[in-house]
Amino acid sequence: MSDDRPTRPDPADRPDPTIDAQTERSPDGVSRRSFLHWTAAAGAGASLAGLLPGLPAHAVLPKAGPNPELEEATIAELQAMMSSGELSAVDLVDMYLARIDAIDRDGPGLNSVIRTNPSARRIARQLDEQRADGQVRGPLHGIPLIIKDNIDTGDKMMTTAGSLALVGAPAPDDARAIWKLRRAGAILLGKAGLSEWANFRGFDSTSGWSGVGGQVRNPYVLDRNPCGSSSGSAAATSASLCAAALGTETDGSVVCPASACGVVGIKPTLGLVSRNGVVPIAHSQDTIGVHGRTVADAAAVLGPMTGGDLTDPATFASAGKFYKDYTQFLDPNGLAGARIGVLRDGISGSSSETNVIFEQAIAALSDAGAVIVDPADPPDVAEFFNDPSETIVLVYEFKRDLNAYLATRTGVPIGSLADLIQFNLDHADEELQYFGQEWCELAEADIFTEDEYRLALETGPRLAGPDGIDAVMDQYQLDAIVGPTGSPAWTTDLVNGDHFLTATSFWAAVAGYPNITVPAGYSFGLPVGVSFFGRAWSEPTLIKIASGFEAATQVRTAPTFLPALPLPTVEDKSALRRTGGSRTDPRALAAGLVSPRTSLRRSRYL
Repeated sequence: MSDDRPTRPDPADRPDPTIDAQTERSPDGVSRRSFLHWTAAAGAGASLAGLLPGLPAHAVLPKAGPNPELEEATIAELQAMMSSGELSAVDLVDMYLARIDAIDRDGPGLNSVIRTNPSARRIARQLDEQRADGQVRGPLHGIPLIIKDNIDTGDKMMTTAGSLALVGAPAPDDARAIWKLRRAGAILLGKAGLSEWANFRGFDSTSGWSGVGGQVRNPYVLDRNPCGSSSGSAAATSASLCAAALGTETDGSVVCPASACGVVGIKPTLGLVSRNGVVPIAHSQDTIGVHGRTVADAAAVLGPMTGGDLTDPATFASAGKFYKDYTQFLDPNGLAGARIGVLRDGISGSSSETNVIFEQAIAALSDAGAVIVDPADPPDVAEFFNDPSETIVLVYEFKRDLNAYLATRTGVPIGSLADLIQFNLDHADEELQYFGQEWCELAEADIFTEDEYRLALETGPRLAGPDGIDAVMDQYQLDAIVGPTGSPAWTTDLVNGDHFLTATSFWAAVAGYPNITVPAGYSFGLPVGVSFFGRAWSEPTLIKIASGFEAATQVRTAPTFLPALPLPTVEDKSALRRTGGSRTDPRALAAGLVSPRTSLRRSRYL
């Protein structure tokens, strides 16, 4: 098995204490904010409202930010422009930084980027020089990416997981996946906001909030939640503040933000991408994932990160099963003849708005040539929903995995989970003002025995994988299973926490299998995605199917940064409900009465 050994980061990328990355100044010494102008005035937007699917016709939309040519620009298009000389990597970095200043920090205040990379322009210049010399590293050469702030970078950017307890010296080295992306020519533009500690801190947490970054906002309607914990990654991608972004997922935190923010999310098979250098929850379910505005963009970023890593034994299983280029599996006709099963038990009926969009998506799959098996539910749904194994595994592994990670960090206030708990108590006004740290306290207390953990480690993945996804796919000879990714975004509520209604992420998350979500529709201007998941290492098949659905539906529209959702008229809501054609399926309605995954308190995504 190969092991790509990274070199140490360039010393020039190490921190300069005189530079505040949040307010980095342009080379001429003039702050970018001083010459960028963005207006949130909503004057001319009313005529656009009718063009946005699912938004009331009387809604008023704000204007777009600077460099609108970057909106919806794909990685392939940007690469072609750089190859032709129309655009340089330095130009691209400057244009994205201008959008970050105008949209993320000023203007609508999306708040999706915690910090930018003060070395990004210098790195871009080096890559432009390499291109001029005929040295192009690949499809990501000169492409700016944003990464979640729980993934280590051995440069001037800190890695904090959103917590003040990790504010201090940056990580000593790049995470292995980051090193591979640099080698592929990608530019790390900045770190994305997130749910603090990847949402594994308090029972009543609010997705997208962290002590370091504050609250990330949904780019479609700013008072709506972006879902967590990879909230900033999805929001920044959706707002075209970067070409694509990295997130992480333990259970739902790549796919839910993708759905809520109207982008594609790929959560890969456990072990396809190394977790070396990632602030952990639990090694049995953690993985890096990708957000892109298209399936092609997400696939382009996934490939370069794959491969074996001696520091992460889970990657050993990927030998002979990974690809360095997943774009080869894109197919606009990918639905033709594909056998797709519809997941309903315990899912349908939880959100009427989601049901409407999901039924439309199923019809679109069929119209594009897919063979639909409906329903296609795993045989032991109730047993899986009621099984506590996931909770046991995550709580048991969190303390051990986090302590091991913290041992790699120096120059930060904490060295253990016990230190973190005390730090939060000592800084309660900043860290505990909205919710507590119950998950941390449970993990530190070792409430589960090793025997309970070992049993859970076998039971949960078996129920989700061989006895769940694999069993139903064998029964109906399926290529993939489809389900609604989630509900339309709820209003951010720092008092009561998140308001989840429905989800399908837990099947693939607990099994360690791949899951791809694609925009499927809008309800009152809020995106909703559908998820395609299947067997381990089935990314090629899922990318083919997801790209086929994307080509057949072409759902995504750029976000509009509406401050709040206008109250719809009776006519608005009636018209929206009429568009759905939702079936009244007694089985689906009955299944929806069962609260899924109560053992993990489905009130958050990890």
